[in-house]
Amino acid sequence: MEESKEEAKSFKELGVSDQLIEACDNLGWKTPSKIQAEAIPHAFEGKDLIGLAQTGSGKTGAFAIPILQALLDSPHAFFACVLSPTRELAIQIAEQFEALGSGVGVKCAVLFGGIDSVQQSIALAKRPHIVVAAPGRLLDHLSNTKGFSLRTIKYLVLDEADRLLDEEFEKALDQILHAIPHDRRTYLFSATMTEKIETASKYSTVKTLKQQFRFLPAKYKDCYLFYILSKITEKSGSTSMVFTRTCDATRLLALMLQNLGLRAIPISGQMIQPKRRGALNKFKAGECNILICTDVASRGLDIPSVDMVINYDIPTNSKDYIHRVGRTARAGRSGVAISLVNQYEVEWYTHIEKLIGKKLPEYPAEEEEVLLLLERVTEAKRISQMKIKESGGKRKHRGGDDGDESNFLRYLGVKKRKLSRKLSKIKLY
Repeated sequence: MEESKEEAKSFKELGVSDQLIEACDNLGWKTPSKIQAEAIPHAFEGKDLIGLAQTGSGKTGAFAIPILQALLDSPHAFFACVLSPTRELAIQIAEQFEALGSGVGVKCAVLFGGIDSVQQSIALAKRPHIVVAAPGRLLDHLSNTKGFSLRTIKYLVLDEADRLLDEEFEKALDQILHAIPHDRRTYLFSATMTEKIETASKYSTVKTLKQQFRFLPAKYKDCYLFYILSKITEKSGSTSMVFTRTCDATRLLALMLQNLGLRAIPISGQMIQPKRRGALNKFKAGECNILICTDVASRGLDIPSVDMVINYDIPTNSKDYIHRVGRTARAGRSGVAISLVNQYEVEWYTHIEKLIGKKLPEYPAEEEEVLLLLERVTEAKRISQMKIKESGGKRKHRGGDDGDESNFLRYLGVKKRKLSRKLSKIKLY
């Protein structure tokens, strides 16, 4: 379903229990969001759901509230399983469930790679009501953790479903579907979907988001980045997220910006989990106001205070653009998204404009003014490159701080993602 155009009703009118209404009120949810108002009644009728709504629209609440209400009526362990493509999103989903279920003692277990599985096994032994997991680590526990199974679950949720239905997770998802009961409710939620379950050919972004682009020579991209960030950081308390294509680029750009006096910190999928979590917490707490990230941070993360998103690299998959820019202008707030487009990225940028169905205005900047910073930026980058080289360069082992940029050319090749064939195995009404 897409977002309803009708005015949102109260949670009471939707049939939400008083206990959960109180929990929603404690979270500051006075009225349901559009996706919640549309999804919850269908969920209460026992239907399976496909929820397609803009980022920051309350999708987690749209599936968490019906699950928790059903749990209140029939409480037992391993009641629901929620799958997430990233660790950070899994943690965030679990926190949302625990906050909504705090008054009734809801217990969650979060399973993902990068940390000791023994502690996760201990959490599973406590028989939680909700399991939130990355597919690979969930499958590992299903195979190796004694006494753990999902034979009793009543709900399966795929959050960021289009990502989970991609070929990367296909094998793990197939095995998980064989390990859980067919008699269950299935919810698929995302801001974008695969073509097999899409209901619209174009994706909208929120009206409070101001989107711009800037065509520029590749050699001046760093200079434009610093120029734009310098403008936004002049405003007290402002925050920005900068998306890059590779893990190595996050570290290099963060060091470069630090050398230029900005409070930047990197986060990428190749960082060990404690460092990823630490970087995200520093950003949320305001210790650093610029987060340099790969697409590991593009989906689902609820960081309400982000003022600007910069696409330093244009995503090769145009749908990733929707998720990236959705990190700002959330829950009615305003925000800005700027895409830096060089001559090699024009085709990818054209796909983005087709996806969102409109031409974007150009970011205004006098090139002469920008290039006044060139010498300073070039020197800062040179120092950063030397520092990386002195510290051992690229760390290619799993769990290191950086990715392997030797795959850069392979990544640049536009890879057509195969749509998952697993939809036929998911029972939908």
